[in-house]
Order: sequence, then structure tokens, then C-alpha cells
Amino acid sequence: MSSDMNLDAKKATEIKLFSFSTPAMRAFHMTWLAFFVCFFAWFACAPLMPVIKGEFNLTKDQIANINIAAVAITILIRLIVGPLCDKYGPRKTYTALLLLGSIPVFGVAAANTYESFLFFRLLIGAIGASFVITQYHTSVMFAPNVVGTANAASAGWGNAGGGATQAIMPLILGAILMFGVEQAMGWRVALLVPGVMMLIVGVMYWKLTQDCPQGNFKELRAQGVEVGNVKKGGTAILMQAARNYRVWILFTSYAACFGIEIFIHNIAAMYYVDHFNMGLKEAGMTAGIFGLLALFARALGGIVSDKVALKKGLDGRTKVLFALVLLEGIFLFVFSQVNVVMFAIIAMTIFGLFTHMACGATYALVPFIDRDALGGVAGIIGAGGNVGAVAAGFLLKGLLDVQTCLSILGILVTIAAFSVVLIRFTTEHKVKEQELFEQALLERNTAA
Repeated sequence: MSSDMNLDAKKATEIKLFSFSTPAMRAFHMTWLAFFVCFFAWFACAPLMPVIKGEFNLTKDQIANINIAAVAITILIRLIVGPLCDKYGPRKTYTALLLLGSIPVFGVAAANTYESFLFFRLLIGAIGASFVITQYHTSVMFAPNVVGTANAASAGWGNAGGGATQAIMPLILGAILMFGVEQAMGWRVALLVPGVMMLIVGVMYWKLTQDCPQGNFKELRAQGVEVGNVKKGGTAILMQAARNYRVWILFTSYAACFGIEIFIHNIAAMYYVDHFNMGLKEAGMTAGIFGLLALFARALGGIVSDKVALKKGLDGRTKVLFALVLLEGIFLFVFSQVNVVMFAIIAMTIFGLFTHMACGATYALVPFIDRDALGGVAGIIGAGGNVGAVAAGFLLKGLLDVQTCLSILGILVTIAAFSVVLIRFTTEHKVKEQELFEQALLERNTAA
């Protein structure tokens, strides 16, 4: 326990938002920026699909396959990158993902058939694993009293890349077309932009961050300091995490919040066009409301979790998550039943608020599940989000009716909320975490 205490003693006990001077704040700002760029590149194709659909003469079924492919491989890569962070450190893992992940982004711009487009779209899904590294890096940098807020804010601002790409990619395409470039060439040039952004941020991440408050894993291990989990291979770290039943409950709850979030990103604009006869531009703006909630709502989920933990400890964090997922499910069902556009927008905004907050509250619990297998825990739970998105995609493909699909998902999310109630922590585990929590508060007050 003493080595745990030593490592925790160096963690940041507060978030100084406008500071770039400490390793923790550099990691905070670089993780959300890297995740924003990855999320931007991950969904850059989505707003250009009407143009791409026309060029490749895509059927409805082929578009469904492309949407499923975009989130499918992320499941596997999220499982892999968590243990890689434990073994090699988040700095090396993130840099590699950004540099290698730019290759399929450039590849999709060069695609000239449905098959080659689908192949590169599948590979682009790998950069969705950036989320796990973001959460890992902030988890090792911030102390227990603020880690929920740090995790939720970095992920929420990164997630906003999904909303930004909906607005920005069509503007980039429009600017390129103004220079007289043909549309068939224009969307390809537009897709080079996120690829270049990934290369730039990859270099920045390498230059500006370090693995943990004390330095980089490699140098620290050379000095005999135990960091990450070098003794165990990636499979062993994953297996240790997989044996913990709490991980699978959070896997389910994350499928119910982040999985739904990604699904809504893919179908919201289409739903408003088909169901409410909106124009494409208005539908895009309305769907954008859901994405932009990520700017603050995910962080709010983490903040609420941290505040409740002050009085109620780990059990308080669990109760917060249960309440948020339950409210998400109820309002998703309400959204699916509303046939007046104004009420639909209100219902979507309320349901979206609880969805993003539930995502934040899930990862406010992650650092406390198993400190010795943090990478495995973050990886499995992160993969759960994509499993949820893929399952929702297949449900829609089977039903071909968005409204029915949304109402079924609302019921399933409500049921998933009740699984969170089953999470229990041993008295010993709670006492140890409470000690670390109080130590962090004491350090912050001393510094103040």
C-alpha cells in the first residue's frame, strides 16, 4: 500500500484550467485535444455521406454496413490499448495511435470503390480507442478528489469533436469547391484535413507530455520505481480486469450511455428529415445540439460524482450513475414517442443531458475499480460503449424503423440502469480509497 500512497502523493489535487506548466495540466490539455482530433477524424465521413453516397451509388444497406464498420473495430482496439498503456505508458501509446491512425484517414480519401471505402472506414474505427488512453492518462495524473472531474471534462471536450465535424467538414468541402475543384475530388481533399491534424497532434503529444507525475514509465522503472503494470503482459492485465464482475456491470452501463450517444450521432439528422420533414441543414443543426451537450454535460456528470463522493464515498458514485442511466432511459423512451418537432427537440436535449452525464459518471468510477489493472478496466468498459453502438446499429438494420428502434432502446437502457445497483465494494477497499481521498484533500488544503 505504501508504494500506492507514494505514487498518489504526487498526483494533482486540483484542476488549474489555464495552466500548462505542470505535467498533469499538460496531460489534461493534450488528452482532450488529441481525443477531439481523433473524434473529428473518426466521424469526418458522416456529414459528407450524401456526396459519397452519390459517387459510389450506395444502397441503404451499404450505408448501414459503413456505419456499423465505423464503430466495430473500436471494440477490439479499445481492449488492446488499455493494457498497452499499463505496459508502455500513455505517451507512447497515444503518439503511436495518432500517427498510425492517420493512415486510414488518408486511405479513405483515396478510396474509389464501395469495398475499399468500407475497408478504410473499418480501420478508421481504431482511432476511437483514443478515448481509453485519454481516460488512462488523466486517471494516473489526478488525485481521487478530482479524478472524476478530470476524466469527464477531458472526455467531454474530446467528444465535442463529433459535433464539430458535423458543422466543419461541410464548410471545408464548400471552401474547396469555391476554388473550382470538382465535387468528386473535393470531398477527398476535405478528408485530408483531419489526417494532417492527427499527424501534428501526434508530434505535440510526444513532445509535451509524460506518462505520470513522476516522469516516463521507462525511466522510472530503470530507477526501480513500480509504475503501470510491467510484470504482467497485456493478456494478464485484461484477464485480471475481466475477472472483476464490477467491470462487466460498468461495461453494460457504458453500452447504455456512450453506445446510445454514438448511435444518435449517426441517425439523428436522418430521423429529423424522415420523421419531421425537416430540411437537411435544419436537421443537421438540430442534431448538433445533442453533440454539443458534450462540452459541459459529461464534465457535469464527473463533478456530481466527485461532490457526492465527498459525503457518501464510493457507494455515492454508484448511486449517481444509477440515477443518471435511469433518467436517460426514461427520456429516450419519451423522445421516441413524441411526434411534435418542438417537444421532440426538448425531449432529445433532456435525454442527451443525462446520456452525457452518465458517461462522465461511469468514468468517475473507473479509477476505483482495480488500480493494478487500470488499463484493462478502462479498455473493457470503453469497449462496452462500442458494443452498445454496434448492437443498436444491428437492431435498426433489423427493424428499418427508427422510431420503434428508439423506443426499444429506451426500455433496454432503463433495464440496464438497475444492474448498476448490484455494484458492491468490500469494507477494506472502501477504507483504502477513503484514505487516498482524504490524503488528496489534505494536500490540496495545505497547498492552498
